[in-house]
Amino acid sequence: MAQAGTVFLRGAQGDWLQFTDCSITIDIRRRLTREVKRGGEGDDLVDEGSESAVYTLTGHLNLTSYREVMDIFRSGQAYLLDPFTEQEVKVAFGRLRYEGDDGAFVFELLEDVV
Repeated sequence: MAQAGTVFLRGAQGDWLQFTDCSITIDIRRRLTREVKRGGEGDDLVDEGSESAVYTLTGHLNLTSYREVMDIFRSGQAYLLDPFTEQEVKVAFGRLRYEGDDGAFVFELLEDVV
């Protein structure tokens, strides 16, 4: 489910950057394995009990803000203030896309479970 609004992102040692009028989508998945037993009937689905989240942010940035985001991207570590739970989440950039013509961006942030 995507919501328009305000999102906060920062590097490991930096200040929070505020993104207004952006959209955020979260995709949470459970880690499941399937065991196929030879000579048995069917298979067993095993819930390993862990989950992972992917946050996708879309919106528009000016060039100055883009440069600030690139500093975080290159630092390798970022934190997101999850607007749904209002908790700080350790994340890593999986993908960053920026269109210079109109400032449109897409960030894919992968939750780094601590």
